[in-house]
Amino acid sequence: QVKVEESGGGSVQAGGSLRLSCWVSRNRYETLCMGWFRQAPGQARGGVAMIYVVDKDTYYADAAKGRFTISHDFASNTLYLQMSSLKDEDTAMYFCAAGIPSVCGRLSERGYSYWGQGTQVTVSA
Repeated sequence: QVKVEESGGGSVQAGGSLRLSCWVSRNRYETLCMGWFRQAPGQARGGVAMIYVVDKDTYYADAAKGRFTISHDFASNTLYLQMSSLKDEDTAMYFCAAGIPSVCGRLSERGYSYWGQGTQVTVSA
């Protein structure tokens, strides 16, 4: 069984920064693509950023481009999401997920096998 644990959420003023972390208990084929998703109240969960951990190819939703950076440290099995220039519309529960390589490049949550419980990010205007 693979465990996925997020941390780093919190409250920040608009224009501020936060870094989310996600630890995965083991590396395997089903965790080679890792991504961040978010869900705001009343909205569907959607993709924010993904990374293929082998070659570090990254993929971003339009709302994240230029403001968020996804990265991964293979040695510690930890995924990061550095968020800057935060806006109130970034307020959401953020989830970390892991999946097989073929799901990378798609912002859909389909195909991700392992999910964390989520960490709340609240941006105040």
